[in-house]
Amino acid sequence: MTALVTGATGFVGAAVARRVLAAGEAVRVLVRETSDRGNLAGLDVEIAIGDLAAPETLRAALGGCAALFHVAADYRIWCPDPAPMMAANVEGTRAIMRAAAEAGVARIVYTSSVAVLGLHADRSAADEDTASSLGDMIGPYKRSKFLAEQVVDDMVRDDGLPAVIVNPSMPVGPRDIKPTPTGRMIVEAAAGRMPAYVETGLNVVHVDDVAKGHWLAYERGEVGRRYILGGDNMSLQAILGEVAALVGRRPMTRVGRAVERSETQGFMKVLVDVETQQILGASLLGIGCDEIVHSLLDMMYAKAPYTVIQRAMHIHPTVTELIPTMLGELEPLDAA
Repeated sequence: MTALVTGATGFVGAAVARRVLAAGEAVRVLVRETSDRGNLAGLDVEIAIGDLAAPETLRAALGGCAALFHVAADYRIWCPDPAPMMAANVEGTRAIMRAAAEAGVARIVYTSSVAVLGLHADRSAADEDTASSLGDMIGPYKRSKFLAEQVVDDMVRDDGLPAVIVNPSMPVGPRDIKPTPTGRMIVEAAAGRMPAYVETGLNVVHVDDVAKGHWLAYERGEVGRRYILGGDNMSLQAILGEVAALVGRRPMTRVGRAVERSETQGFMKVLVDVETQQILGASLLGIGCDEIVHSLLDMMYAKAPYTVIQRAMHIHPTVTELIPTMLGELEPLDAA
């Protein structure tokens, strides 16, 4: 099988490409002419020059492919002009899904985000089926991902598109060369440029576990369903405290909750890989879990039955163990 991976020069896409290669499959990557290919160094992949904004290049890139992993996205917190982000995330998704359908691609995994998920008014447990609306989405990134996921849903329903959706939380790990907003936060904290913070909770997940979740979705996911891929629940205080200790700085000051709740909503539940007991997120493999979901400002934590967590084997390093590696990779970029 040959799989096309978009976004493979980026953080999550590179991890997905590596995971597909590890499964013994051939990988073709969609790359813009001007893209930094550092994350592809040493990988046995076929390069297809193309752009989500140029449909003819997508048709060529998908030729002969049995699978598509559409990971590419414009992911920025600060976006003064939302038009390019909407074009890339929404119209780019529409273009490549149409091209995949025309090319007869048998299986598609689309990378969405936990940012698009809903929240019950009473803050009771929420999961992949909890409803949300465009009006709940604050900011261009959330709106663009909500609309892009809607494009995929509509094509699954109306055109029989063979797509499965995954919703990662906040990935961390090696090769975050840009870096992502999460990686940037760690760099800024290490450099002493984050004197204060608003306490919140984050669900963070190793990027290689996100990649494995993509592969599980490809192998076992139900067409038209979404699957949340998450890892460890941590307070922002714990993350920033670890960074401060590593670089020998004083802990940052916590300030009041001066952030709109709607700006920071996010949700998570647990998926467990039955083969390794690695926690990835649960409904993909049909394992029952009790999910307790809160908004980010009230600690975005997820819970599963204690026996499941007790049995879990964390193959990849914990987030705190990853931070020194991330700082080693990102510090030169930050100083540039």
